[in-house]
Amino acid sequence: MKENGRKQGAVAPCAACKLLRRRCAPDCVFAPYFPADEPQKFAHVHRVFGASNVNKMLQELPTHQRGDAVSSMVYEANARVRDPVYGCVGAISSLQQQIDVLQTQLALAQAEVVHMRMRQYANTMPHQGTSSPENSPSSKMISSQTKSLFSMDMVVDQPNIEESLWSC
Repeated sequence: MKENGRKQGAVAPCAACKLLRRRCAPDCVFAPYFPADEPQKFAHVHRVFGASNVNKMLQELPTHQRGDAVSSMVYEANARVRDPVYGCVGAISSLQQQIDVLQTQLALAQAEVVHMRMRQYANTMPHQGTSSPENSPSSKMISSQTKSLFSMDMVVDQPNIEESLWSC
């Protein structure tokens, strides 16, 4: 049977102990999170954070939070391997720029839809003389129809980029 990725009886080293070339103790803090069949996972974390720092971080956390911490470290380490300077922040910044571009395109498309509706509305309106009074029933109808054209929601939510990147 297997227990925490190790065979019972034989002490197969976890990926961390294998990379660090040490014997994997039964109470190894790395074993539950860095199984032997995923050596790159620990290799990237070790390269970015160092084994000693990872060990300290895991020792200081309650057991139920360690899995999430390891997932975060692995994600950040993989991002740092791809982009050594910015890591996750570079990916977040790039995605935020894409969101800004797409929100601008959406706003332009929505404005174009309103423009097309206005043109369509103007083409379907019966032409009336300029001498009709402002309070006539037809002008009230035109006014209410025009308001309904603009009643669609045109708000595009654009969060502050500094707030979204740096607030935790």
